[in-house]
Amino acid sequence: MGIEGKVVAVTGAGSGIGAATAELLAARGARLVLAGRRADRLREVAARIEGDVVWQVTDVRRRADLRALVALAVERFGRLDVLVGNAGVATVAPLGDLTDEQIDDMIDVNLRGVLNGITAALPVFRRQGGGHFVQTVSTSGLRIVPGQTVYAGVKNAVRTISEGLRQEVGASIRVTAVSPGMTRTEFVGDRPPHGSPTALATWEQVQRVAIDPGAIARAIAFAVEQPEDVDVNEIVVRPSAQG
Repeated sequence: MGIEGKVVAVTGAGSGIGAATAELLAARGARLVLAGRRADRLREVAARIEGDVVWQVTDVRRRADLRALVALAVERFGRLDVLVGNAGVATVAPLGDLTDEQIDDMIDVNLRGVLNGITAALPVFRRQGGGHFVQTVSTSGLRIVPGQTVYAGVKNAVRTISEGLRQEVGASIRVTAVSPGMTRTEFVGDRPPHGSPTALATWEQVQRVAIDPGAIARAIAFAVEQPEDVDVNEIVVRPSAQG
């Protein structure tokens, strides 16, 4: 079926990978439903998109927000074909240096947010006889390094959930996990962090080798555009210079 005409909801669409994905899919003919916590950013992304687009302030930690997002897609476009679970947060620091709030945020946004999206969209996918979950995971879960213990743990949980979901839902629903390597997004920021040598080392490496979010958007588009009988289960996209 390709991408033309598909209804795609993207969480974390206000910047970075989410914004790049929304703009690329829209350029290829998709109808977009943008989700994020910052109304000003969503409005800016929507303004850059030519075509059918709506947006809604969404906190993926709240089940009701994801249900409302899916309902918006169905109300506006009559269906939902793809849910890109891209919202995420990260704090780079040794586990013993993380605050309770930082740990909770990584679990609630990166893991619980994905589950909330799945449980919101799955009944719609089943009712309409098809759908596609795309989850943004991370190479942090493939190569474990100090300072990313919790982040890697929750991302690997999402990878496991994606594979289990794929086996459970049958042939009509596709599941894809996309693992970006070092990518130039707001996760790391433009200024070096203070207080954590681990975070500083990560920031410096990202400045040297990070790739543009558009590279990840193209990988997502590749999975979405495949024929319905082809499920691209996992894609890893790293900078060529990343170790």
